Amino acid sequence: MLIFTAKLPRRTLAAWALAAAALCGCALLANTNALRLLHGPEVSAAALTRRTVKTEQDRLELLRECGWEVAPKPLAVEELQLPEQFEADMQEYLDLQRQQGFDLTDCAGKRVKRYTYAITNYPTAQTDVQVNLLVRKNTLVGGEVVCPRLDGFVHGLQRPADTQTPGG
Repeated sequence: MLIFTAKLPRRTLAAWALAAAALCGCALLANTNALRLLHGPEVSAAALTRRTVKTEQDRLELLRECGWEVAPKPLAVEELQLPEQFEADMQEYLDLQRQQGFDLTDCAGKRVKRYTYAITNYPTAQTDVQVNLLVRKNTLVGGEVVCPRLDGFVHGLQRPADTQTPGG
């Protein structure tokens, strides 16, 4: 058995430990930035809730942050009256909104504007996919991505991570 011993001053040992910690921190930061570039921008549910969207530019920026490219003008802007009480058949939709951090029951009986945009970069290259943003008093209160066909689908605003392309 071979034993190697060295006597190091505490300052030298502390300096080496500090340098190792800084190197690990730089590696972690570089890895996080690489993942962000690889998977594109991601918006947390907390960043979506209570988001101010006063202008068309605000709405387009929000959709870009969610990973979507859309036509610059909405397909439709409609004012909707939410029901005072949501029926049981709306539970799945309300759950989808809650998963994103929205609670539409807070807006029960209130008027909201629904902005509908055509998505131009849906991963399956479908051209009939739309995104809806529900806005009350310039604040985002809900939204979803929808394919309005008979065999269509509905999911949250955030583009699924496994379908992100680099840079967007």
